[in-house]
Amino acid sequence: MKIDLLSPASFAAGQPHDQYRWLREHAPVRWHDEPDGRGFWAVTRHADVWAVDRDFQNYSSQPTIMISDPAAEQAAGFGPYKMMLMMDPPEHTAFRKLIRSEFTLPAARLREERIQALARGIVDAVIEKGACDFVAEVAGEMPSFVIAELMGLPLEDGRELYKLTETIHTAPEALPPGAGGQAVLKMFEYGSKLIAEKRARPGDDLTSKLLACEVDGRRLEDMEFLLFFLLLVDAGGDTTRNLLSGGLLALMEHPAQFAWLMADLDARLPSAREELLRWTSPVIYMRRTARHDVELAGQRIREGDKVVMYFGAANRDPAAFEAPETLDLARDPNPHIAFGTGPHGCLGQHIARIEIDAMLREVLTRMTGFELAAPPEWLASNFISGPKTMPLRFRAAL
Repeated sequence: MKIDLLSPASFAAGQPHDQYRWLREHAPVRWHDEPDGRGFWAVTRHADVWAVDRDFQNYSSQPTIMISDPAAEQAAGFGPYKMMLMMDPPEHTAFRKLIRSEFTLPAARLREERIQALARGIVDAVIEKGACDFVAEVAGEMPSFVIAELMGLPLEDGRELYKLTETIHTAPEALPPGAGGQAVLKMFEYGSKLIAEKRARPGDDLTSKLLACEVDGRRLEDMEFLLFFLLLVDAGGDTTRNLLSGGLLALMEHPAQFAWLMADLDARLPSAREELLRWTSPVIYMRRTARHDVELAGQRIREGDKVVMYFGAANRDPAAFEAPETLDLARDPNPHIAFGTGPHGCLGQHIARIEIDAMLREVLTRMTGFELAAPPEWLASNFISGPKTMPLRFRAAL
């Protein structure tokens, strides 16, 4: 079995489950060469991914959660600052506290009515056309609008920022030289203007609250805010956008499961949503770096080694799931880790679930007769999994 978890070609039609299966069975913690780097350990079993993600004492999120080490010029550009994802407790805990209250389950539920209204408007915009690019016109709209409202931005700006995140997630070899860096720069330029606007005219939004709050007795510096802004915009859309598009695709490919769901949508949607999260696993991996020599599944991990957790592999592990290669919308229990776990578990998962439910309910009750107008084009990425485009035909439900 040829194992290549770096090339975007391995992810050209979704995640490489044949490679994951071989790795889980033969080498669950396996050394993976890296042509332009020093290599990494690929971790594919559920129990090992769960353990690494929660063990910040042995596995650090610094210097990055990406497989590639940050280039010297990128590190210099951020100076001493880093994104919250690339911090460890207690520093990570202090920064997470700044925004945690906005993302609790009670806070998310306060936004439920507004999220449902956004879902209606998104479907209203396409329902009469009978065709759309489901990713750009439906799945991508919801998280773009929600994060825009949360941050106090115009909805249209949220849509434009979402386009930048697509570029950031695309593998460098699939883009013109420097395109990813330019997208980050444009995000920072927008964020800098936002800083000036919200300092002059603060409002009841997360941007204003972040600019006014303190960590360790001091206000956030501009670069600290910009990295927060990049994280919130970037991570705010990944799971929802790719779950909605990849999830609808899975339902179309499993008509019996689709029919089971539609027979009692309200009652069955919660378990169906969790199974679609397991099935699609929109975030492919997260990296950690060994703080010191440690053993994992019989392998000796050296201090400084990269340790990469593959969530899609963990979520198909037969040791954790009965018949994991079967889409079972009634699956219970379902201990998937699509949102990660431990200190770095996705802060926005409560809002994401509300967005997913609202959008699926609106799409599945108002649209029917789904057909692909052309094969989906998958995002050329080994980090985020989901269709980039998904041309769809449908009818308005009676």
